[in-house]
Amino acid sequence: MPDFLLPDLGEGLTEAHIVSWHVQVGDEVHVDQIVVEVETAKAAVEVPIPFAGRVSVLHADAGQMLAVGAPLISIVDAPLISVVDAVGLREPGVQTPTNGSGNVLIGYGTPSTTRRRRSGRSRPAAGGTVPEAAPVAPVPEPVAAIGPVAVISPLVRKMARDAKLDLTAVTGTGPSGLVRRADVELALARPVPPIDDPQVQRIPLLGLRKVIADKLSRSRREIPEATVWVDVDATEMLAARSALNANDPLRPVSILALLARFTVLGLGRYPELNARIEQDEIVIPTAVQLGFATQTDRGLVVPVIRDAHRLSTRELSGAIAAHTATARAGRLTPRELSAGTFTVNNYGVFGVDGSAAIINHPEVAILGIGRIIDKPWVLAGELAVRKVCQLTLAFDHRACDGGTAGGFLRLVADCVESPITALGDL
Repeated sequence: MPDFLLPDLGEGLTEAHIVSWHVQVGDEVHVDQIVVEVETAKAAVEVPIPFAGRVSVLHADAGQMLAVGAPLISIVDAPLISVVDAVGLREPGVQTPTNGSGNVLIGYGTPSTTRRRRSGRSRPAAGGTVPEAAPVAPVPEPVAAIGPVAVISPLVRKMARDAKLDLTAVTGTGPSGLVRRADVELALARPVPPIDDPQVQRIPLLGLRKVIADKLSRSRREIPEATVWVDVDATEMLAARSALNANDPLRPVSILALLARFTVLGLGRYPELNARIEQDEIVIPTAVQLGFATQTDRGLVVPVIRDAHRLSTRELSGAIAAHTATARAGRLTPRELSAGTFTVNNYGVFGVDGSAAIINHPEVAILGIGRIIDKPWVLAGELAVRKVCQLTLAFDHRACDGGTAGGFLRLVADCVESPITALGDL
Protein backbone atom coordinates (compact mmCIF):
# COMPACT_ATOMS: atom_id res chain seq x y z
CA MET A 1 0.00 0.00 0.00
CA PRO A 2 1.91 3.13 -1.16
CA ASP A 3 1.89 6.29 0.92
CA PHE A 4 1.75 9.69 -0.76
CA LEU A 5 3.67 11.91 1.67
CA LEU A 6 2.80 15.58 2.10
CA PRO A 7 5.22 17.17 -0.39
CA ASP A 8 7.39 20.21 0.16
CA LEU A 9 5.25 22.92 -1.46
CA GLY A 10 8.15 25.33 -1.78
CA GLU A 11 9.57 28.36 0.09
CA GLY A 12 11.12 26.03 2.71
CA LEU A 13 7.78 25.39 4.43
CA THR A 14 7.73 22.60 7.04
CA GLU A 15 4.02 22.05 7.63
CA ALA A 16 0.56 22.62 6.21
CA HIS A 17 -2.98 22.90 7.55
CA ILE A 18 -5.53 20.53 6.00
CA VAL A 19 -8.40 22.72 4.75
CA SER A 20 -10.60 20.17 2.96
CA TRP A 21 -10.41 16.77 1.28
CA HIS A 22 -11.63 16.37 -2.30
CA VAL A 23 -11.74 12.55 -2.08
CA GLN A 24 -12.94 9.92 0.38
CA VAL A 25 -11.79 6.41 1.30
CA GLY A 26 -12.77 4.04 -1.51
CA ASP A 27 -12.65 6.67 -4.28
CA GLU A 28 -10.68 5.97 -7.45
CA VAL A 29 -8.09 8.64 -8.27
CA HIS A 30 -6.06 9.33 -11.38
CA VAL A 31 -2.66 10.94 -11.94
CA ASP A 32 -2.63 14.68 -11.19
CA GLN A 33 -6.13 14.66 -9.66
CA ILE A 34 -6.57 17.31 -6.95
CA VAL A 35 -7.14 15.34 -3.75
CA VAL A 36 -6.79 17.92 -0.96
CA GLU A 37 -6.59 21.64 -0.31
CA VAL A 38 -4.02 22.71 2.28
CA GLU A 39 -3.08 26.07 3.74
CA THR A 40 0.64 26.69 4.05
CA ALA A 41 2.55 29.53 5.57
CA LYS A 42 2.12 31.42 2.29
CA ALA A 43 -1.21 30.56 0.68
CA ALA A 44 -3.96 28.01 0.10
CA VAL A 45 -2.71 25.27 -2.24
CA GLU A 46 -4.54 22.49 -4.09
CA VAL A 47 -2.40 19.34 -4.02
CA PRO A 48 -2.49 16.84 -6.93
CA ILE A 49 -1.63 13.18 -6.39
CA PRO A 50 1.21 11.89 -8.59
CA PHE A 51 -0.27 8.44 -9.25
CA ALA A 52 -3.50 6.49 -9.73
CA GLY A 53 -5.30 3.91 -7.64
CA ARG A 54 -7.96 3.57 -4.97
CA VAL A 55 -7.92 5.61 -1.75
CA SER A 56 -7.45 3.34 1.26
CA VAL A 57 -6.49 5.77 4.05
CA LEU A 58 -6.68 9.54 4.63
CA HIS A 59 -4.01 10.21 7.25
CA ALA A 60 -5.35 13.54 8.53
CA ASP A 61 -8.69 15.19 9.16
CA ALA A 62 -9.75 18.61 7.92
CA GLY A 63 -8.44 21.20 10.36
CA GLN A 64 -5.37 19.17 11.33
CA MET A 65 -1.77 20.39 10.95
CA LEU A 66 0.48 17.99 9.05
CA ALA A 67 4.27 18.06 8.76
CA VAL A 68 5.97 17.96 5.36
CA GLY A 69 7.05 14.37 4.72
CA ALA A 70 4.28 12.86 6.85
CA PRO A 71 1.85 10.38 5.22
CA LEU A 72 -1.02 12.26 3.56
CA ILE A 73 -2.98 9.62 1.68
CA SER A 74 -2.54 5.89 1.01
CA ILE A 75 -3.42 4.25 -2.31
CA VAL A 76 -3.91 0.61 -3.27
CA ASP A 77 -3.94 -1.04 -6.71
CA ALA A 78 -1.13 1.20 -8.01
CA PRO A 79 2.19 0.18 -9.69
CA LEU A 80 5.00 0.86 -7.24
CA ILE A 81 8.63 1.95 -6.99
CA SER A 82 10.79 3.00 -4.07
CA VAL A 83 11.42 6.64 -3.24
CA VAL A 84 13.59 8.53 -0.80
CA ASP A 85 11.45 10.02 1.93
CA ALA A 86 11.68 13.42 3.59
CA VAL A 87 14.60 12.48 5.90
CA GLY A 88 16.81 11.74 2.91
CA LEU A 89 17.15 7.98 3.58
CA ARG A 90 15.78 5.10 1.51
CA GLU A 91 13.10 3.31 3.50
CA PRO A 92 11.08 0.22 2.58
CA GLY A 93 7.35 0.56 2.28
CA VAL A 94 7.22 4.18 1.09
CA GLN A 95 6.46 4.08 -2.60
CA THR A 96 5.14 5.97 -5.58
CA PRO A 97 3.97 4.58 -8.93
CA THR A 98 6.02 4.00 -12.03
CA ASN A 99 3.89 6.39 -14.09
CA GLY A 100 5.07 10.00 -13.82
CA SER A 101 2.94 12.96 -12.85
CA GLY A 102 2.78 16.16 -14.85
CA ASN A 103 2.97 18.19 -11.64
CA VAL A 104 6.33 18.71 -9.97
CA LEU A 105 5.95 18.00 -6.24
CA ILE A 106 9.20 18.63 -4.41
CA GLY A 107 10.46 15.27 -3.15
CA TYR A 108 8.54 13.30 -5.83
CA GLY A 109 9.59 14.74 -9.20
CA THR A 110 8.26 13.52 -12.53
CA PRO A 111 10.10 10.26 -13.30
CA SER A 112 9.97 9.23 -16.95
CA THR A 113 11.40 5.76 -16.42
CA THR A 114 10.88 3.07 -13.81
CA ARG A 115 13.49 2.95 -11.08
CA ARG A 116 14.32 -0.28 -9.24
CA ARG A 117 15.24 -0.81 -5.62
CA ARG A 118 18.96 -1.38 -5.19
CA SER A 119 19.57 -5.03 -4.44
CA GLY A 120 23.20 -4.70 -3.36
CA ARG A 121 24.41 -6.85 -6.29
CA SER A 122 26.82 -5.42 -8.86
CA ARG A 123 25.68 -4.91 -12.43
CA PRO A 124 26.43 -7.83 -14.79
CA ALA A 125 28.97 -7.50 -17.57
CA ALA A 126 27.75 -6.93 -21.10
CA GLY A 127 25.78 -9.94 -22.24
CA GLY A 128 25.26 -11.21 -18.71
CA THR A 129 21.96 -11.97 -17.03
CA VAL A 130 20.20 -9.07 -15.40
CA PRO A 131 18.92 -10.06 -11.96
CA GLU A 132 15.28 -9.36 -11.24
CA ALA A 133 14.50 -6.43 -8.98
CA ALA A 134 13.86 -7.35 -5.37
CA PRO A 135 10.16 -7.37 -4.51
CA VAL A 136 8.83 -4.29 -2.75
CA ALA A 137 8.02 -4.99 0.86
CA PRO A 138 4.48 -4.17 1.98
CA VAL A 139 3.98 -1.24 4.34
CA PRO A 140 3.60 -2.49 7.89
CA GLU A 141 0.89 -1.04 10.05
CA PRO A 142 2.07 1.61 12.54
CA VAL A 143 3.30 -0.04 15.73
CA ALA A 144 3.41 1.62 19.13
CA ALA A 145 6.82 1.43 20.74
CA ILE A 146 7.35 -1.14 23.53
CA GLY A 147 10.60 -1.01 25.48
CA PRO A 148 13.62 0.70 23.84
CA VAL A 149 12.43 2.81 20.92
CA ALA A 150 13.98 2.18 17.51
CA VAL A 151 14.58 5.35 15.52
CA ILE A 152 15.83 5.85 11.99
CA SER A 153 18.79 8.07 12.95
CA PRO A 154 20.44 9.81 15.92
CA LEU A 155 19.11 13.09 14.49
CA VAL A 156 15.55 11.94 15.14
CA ARG A 157 16.41 10.99 18.72
CA LYS A 158 18.05 14.39 19.27
CA MET A 159 14.99 16.18 17.86
CA ALA A 160 12.78 14.40 20.36
CA ARG A 161 15.19 15.02 23.25
CA ASP A 162 15.49 18.75 22.47
CA ALA A 163 11.69 19.05 22.33
CA LYS A 164 11.29 16.99 25.54
CA LEU A 165 9.16 14.52 23.58
CA ASP A 166 8.69 11.03 25.01
CA LEU A 167 9.52 8.67 22.13
CA THR A 168 7.55 5.86 23.74
CA ALA A 169 4.42 7.93 23.08
CA VAL A 170 5.24 8.28 19.37
CA THR A 171 3.74 5.80 16.92
CA GLY A 172 6.36 4.76 14.39
CA THR A 173 5.24 4.32 10.80
CA GLY A 174 8.44 2.68 9.62
CA PRO A 175 9.08 -1.08 9.45
CA SER A 176 8.36 -2.83 12.77
CA GLY A 177 7.41 0.48 14.34
CA LEU A 178 10.61 2.32 13.42
CA VAL A 179 10.21 5.99 14.36
CA ARG A 180 11.02 8.30 11.46
CA ARG A 181 11.68 12.02 11.39
CA ALA A 182 8.20 12.62 9.97
CA ASP A 183 6.69 10.78 12.95
CA VAL A 184 8.48 13.05 15.44
CA GLU A 185 7.55 16.19 13.49
CA LEU A 186 3.92 15.05 13.37
CA ALA A 187 3.89 14.44 17.12
CA LEU A 188 5.38 17.88 17.78
CA ALA A 189 2.87 19.57 15.46
CA ARG A 190 -0.14 17.92 17.07
CA PRO A 191 -1.80 20.40 19.46
CA VAL A 192 -2.50 19.45 23.08
CA PRO A 193 -6.28 19.14 23.59
CA PRO A 194 -7.44 22.15 25.63
CA ILE A 195 -9.49 21.90 28.81
CA ASP A 196 -13.14 22.41 27.95
CA ASP A 197 -14.52 25.67 29.34
CA PRO A 198 -17.92 26.81 28.06
CA GLN A 199 -17.10 30.44 28.98
CA VAL A 200 -13.87 30.54 26.96
CA GLN A 201 -13.49 30.57 23.18
CA ARG A 202 -10.23 29.08 21.89
CA ILE A 203 -9.01 29.93 18.40
CA PRO A 204 -5.93 27.92 17.43
CA LEU A 205 -3.09 29.75 15.71
CA LEU A 206 -2.98 27.75 12.50
CA GLY A 207 -2.10 28.34 8.88
CA LEU A 208 -1.95 31.96 7.83
CA ARG A 209 -2.84 33.29 11.30
CA LYS A 210 0.17 31.46 12.78
CA VAL A 211 2.44 32.76 10.02
CA ILE A 212 1.33 36.33 10.73
CA ALA A 213 1.95 35.87 14.46
CA ASP A 214 5.42 34.39 13.91
CA LYS A 215 6.48 37.04 11.40
CA LEU A 216 5.32 39.99 13.50
CA SER A 217 6.93 38.52 16.61
CA ARG A 218 10.21 38.12 14.76
CA SER A 219 10.02 41.71 13.52
CA ARG A 220 9.55 43.09 17.03
CA ARG A 221 12.24 40.78 18.40
CA GLU A 222 14.98 41.51 15.85
CA ILE A 223 14.41 45.05 14.49
CA PRO A 224 15.37 48.19 16.47
CA GLU A 225 12.41 50.13 15.17
CA ALA A 226 11.85 53.88 15.15
CA THR A 227 8.84 55.85 13.91
CA VAL A 228 8.42 59.30 12.37
CA TRP A 229 5.18 60.91 11.22
CA VAL A 230 3.80 64.09 9.70
CA ASP A 231 0.39 65.67 9.03
CA VAL A 232 -0.15 66.60 5.38
CA ASP A 233 -2.66 68.56 3.34
CA ALA A 234 -4.04 66.00 0.86
CA THR A 235 -6.47 68.39 -0.85
CA GLU A 236 -4.45 68.69 -4.05
CA MET A 237 -3.83 64.93 -4.20
CA LEU A 238 -7.58 64.24 -4.09
CA ALA A 239 -8.13 66.84 -6.81
CA ALA A 240 -5.43 65.25 -8.98
CA ARG A 241 -7.01 61.82 -8.48
CA SER A 242 -10.43 63.14 -9.51
CA ALA A 243 -8.93 64.67 -12.66
CA LEU A 244 -7.13 61.43 -13.57
CA ASN A 245 -10.28 59.35 -13.11
CA ALA A 246 -12.43 61.79 -15.07
CA ASN A 247 -9.95 61.56 -17.93
CA ASP A 248 -10.01 57.74 -17.99
CA PRO A 249 -12.89 56.33 -15.90
CA LEU A 250 -12.25 52.78 -17.13
CA ARG A 251 -8.85 52.76 -15.43
CA PRO A 252 -9.42 54.51 -12.10
CA VAL A 253 -6.52 55.48 -9.86
CA SER A 254 -6.77 54.76 -6.13
CA ILE A 255 -5.36 56.73 -3.21
CA LEU A 256 -3.06 53.79 -2.43
CA ALA A 257 -1.77 53.81 -6.01
CA LEU A 258 -0.83 57.50 -5.73
CA LEU A 259 0.91 56.81 -2.41
CA ALA A 260 2.70 53.87 -4.04
CA ARG A 261 3.87 56.08 -6.91
CA PHE A 262 5.22 58.71 -4.48
CA THR A 263 6.84 55.93 -2.44
CA VAL A 264 8.72 54.59 -5.48
CA LEU A 265 9.99 58.11 -6.17
CA GLY A 266 11.15 58.41 -2.57
CA LEU A 267 12.94 55.05 -2.62
CA GLY A 268 14.85 56.21 -5.68
CA ARG A 269 16.18 59.13 -3.64
CA TYR A 270 16.64 57.15 -0.39
CA PRO A 271 17.49 53.54 -1.43
CA GLU A 272 18.58 52.59 2.11
CA LEU A 273 14.87 52.17 2.91
CA ASN A 274 14.49 49.63 0.09
CA ALA A 275 16.96 47.30 1.76
CA ARG A 276 17.27 44.28 4.03
CA ILE A 277 19.76 43.33 6.74
CA GLU A 278 21.84 40.19 6.21
CA GLN A 279 24.15 39.51 9.15
CA ASP A 280 26.59 42.47 9.13
CA GLU A 281 25.57 43.86 5.73
CA ILE A 282 22.92 46.23 4.43
CA VAL A 283 21.77 44.73 1.12
CA ILE A 284 20.18 47.27 -1.25
CA PRO A 285 18.56 45.86 -4.42
CA THR A 286 18.12 48.06 -7.47
CA ALA A 287 14.50 46.98 -8.08
CA VAL A 288 11.49 47.95 -5.96
CA GLN A 289 9.30 44.96 -5.10
CA LEU A 290 6.44 46.86 -3.50
CA GLY A 291 4.18 45.12 -0.98
CA PHE A 292 0.88 46.52 0.24
CA ALA A 293 -1.07 45.38 3.29
CA THR A 294 -4.46 43.85 2.51
CA GLN A 295 -7.10 42.68 4.97
CA THR A 296 -8.87 39.43 4.02
CA ASP A 297 -11.21 36.97 5.72
CA ARG A 298 -8.17 34.76 6.34
CA GLY A 299 -6.14 37.53 7.92
CA LEU A 300 -3.67 40.22 6.91
CA VAL A 301 -1.59 39.46 3.83
CA VAL A 302 0.97 41.49 1.90
CA PRO A 303 0.85 40.89 -1.87
CA VAL A 304 3.94 42.04 -3.73
CA ILE A 305 3.96 44.01 -6.99
CA ARG A 306 7.06 43.05 -8.93
CA ASP A 307 9.27 45.80 -10.38
CA ALA A 308 6.95 48.57 -9.19
CA HIS A 309 9.52 51.16 -10.28
CA ARG A 310 8.79 50.26 -13.91
CA LEU A 311 5.03 50.83 -13.67
CA SER A 312 2.98 53.97 -14.32
CA THR A 313 0.49 55.24 -11.78
CA ARG A 314 -2.41 53.61 -13.65
CA GLU A 315 -0.49 50.33 -13.96
CA LEU A 316 0.24 50.39 -10.23
CA SER A 317 -3.44 51.00 -9.49
CA GLY A 318 -4.48 48.11 -11.75
CA ALA A 319 -1.94 45.76 -10.16
CA ILE A 320 -3.10 46.70 -6.64
CA ALA A 321 -6.75 46.07 -7.56
CA ALA A 322 -5.97 42.71 -9.20
CA HIS A 323 -3.78 41.48 -6.32
CA THR A 324 -6.38 42.59 -3.77
CA ALA A 325 -9.12 40.57 -5.50
CA THR A 326 -6.88 37.50 -5.71
CA ALA A 327 -5.87 37.85 -2.04
CA ARG A 328 -9.48 38.03 -0.85
CA ALA A 329 -10.26 34.93 -2.90
CA GLY A 330 -7.39 33.16 -1.11
CA ARG A 331 -5.63 32.37 -4.40
CA LEU A 332 -2.33 34.23 -4.13
CA THR A 333 0.70 32.10 -4.91
CA PRO A 334 3.73 31.92 -2.58
CA ARG A 335 5.71 33.99 -5.10
CA GLU A 336 3.07 36.75 -4.97
CA LEU A 337 3.42 36.91 -1.18
CA SER A 338 7.20 36.93 -0.83
CA ALA A 339 10.42 38.81 -1.59
CA GLY A 340 9.04 42.31 -1.05
CA THR A 341 11.49 45.16 -0.41
CA PHE A 342 9.12 47.83 1.00
CA THR A 343 5.50 47.90 2.19
CA VAL A 344 2.77 50.58 2.07
CA ASN A 345 -0.35 50.41 4.20
CA ASN A 346 -3.61 52.35 3.89
CA TYR A 347 -4.96 51.90 7.41
CA GLY A 348 -7.16 54.96 6.90
CA VAL A 349 -9.80 52.62 5.46
CA PHE A 350 -10.39 51.46 9.06
CA GLY A 351 -11.23 55.00 10.16
CA VAL A 352 -8.02 55.64 12.12
CA ASP A 353 -5.63 58.58 11.88
CA GLY A 354 -2.30 56.88 12.60
CA SER A 355 -0.65 53.59 13.42
CA ALA A 356 2.63 52.36 14.91
CA ALA A 357 2.98 49.81 12.14
CA ILE A 358 5.18 46.71 12.49
CA ILE A 359 7.84 46.35 9.79
CA ASN A 360 7.31 43.43 7.44
CA HIS A 361 10.47 41.42 8.18
CA PRO A 362 13.01 41.18 6.50
CA GLU A 363 12.23 44.61 5.04
CA VAL A 364 13.52 47.70 6.86
CA ALA A 365 10.61 50.14 6.56
CA ILE A 366 6.85 50.49 6.15
CA LEU A 367 4.86 53.61 5.18
CA GLY A 368 1.26 54.13 6.23
CA ILE A 369 -1.47 56.66 5.49
CA GLY A 370 -4.38 57.43 7.82
CA ARG A 371 -7.90 58.60 7.06
CA ILE A 372 -8.33 61.84 5.11
CA ILE A 373 -10.71 64.21 6.90
CA ASP A 374 -11.62 67.92 6.99
CA LYS A 375 -9.45 69.85 9.42
CA PRO A 376 -8.53 73.49 10.01
CA TRP A 377 -5.27 74.25 8.22
CA VAL A 378 -3.21 77.40 7.79
CA LEU A 379 -2.79 78.08 4.06
CA ALA A 380 -0.90 81.18 2.84
CA GLY A 381 -1.30 82.76 6.24
CA GLU A 382 -5.06 82.21 6.33
CA LEU A 383 -7.06 79.63 8.25
CA ALA A 384 -8.92 77.24 5.92
CA VAL A 385 -10.65 73.86 5.98
CA ARG A 386 -8.53 71.33 4.09
CA LYS A 387 -8.39 67.55 3.52
CA VAL A 388 -5.76 66.43 6.03
CA CYS A 389 -4.20 63.05 6.82
CA GLN A 390 -1.22 61.64 8.65
CA LEU A 391 1.72 59.78 7.08
CA THR A 392 3.72 57.43 9.32
CA LEU A 393 7.06 55.77 8.58
CA ALA A 394 8.44 52.98 10.78
CA PHE A 395 12.05 52.13 9.94
CA ASP A 396 14.89 49.86 11.03
CA HIS A 397 17.50 52.09 12.71
CA ARG A 398 20.24 49.68 11.64
CA ALA A 399 19.60 50.49 7.97
CA CYS A 400 19.57 54.29 8.29
CA ASP A 401 19.38 57.19 10.68
CA GLY A 402 16.63 59.71 11.29
CA GLY A 403 17.93 62.09 8.63
CA THR A 404 17.34 59.53 5.87
CA ALA A 405 13.95 58.49 7.26
CA GLY A 406 12.85 62.09 7.72
CA GLY A 407 14.05 63.06 4.24
CA PHE A 408 12.10 60.21 2.65
CA LEU A 409 8.91 61.00 4.59
CA ARG A 410 9.16 64.72 3.79
CA LEU A 411 9.58 63.96 0.07
CA VAL A 412 6.46 61.76 0.05
CA ALA A 413 4.55 64.40 2.05
CA ASP A 414 5.55 67.10 -0.46
CA CYS A 415 4.26 64.90 -3.29
CA VAL A 416 0.93 64.45 -1.49
CA GLU A 417 0.60 68.20 -0.93
CA SER A 418 1.72 69.17 -4.42
CA PRO A 419 1.32 66.20 -6.80
CA ILE A 420 1.58 68.40 -9.92
CA THR A 421 5.06 69.51 -8.89
CA ALA A 422 6.02 65.89 -8.21
CA LEU A 423 5.09 64.89 -11.79
CA GLY A 424 8.30 66.48 -12.99
CA ASP A 425 10.26 63.69 -11.28
CA LEU A 426 7.95 60.76 -12.19
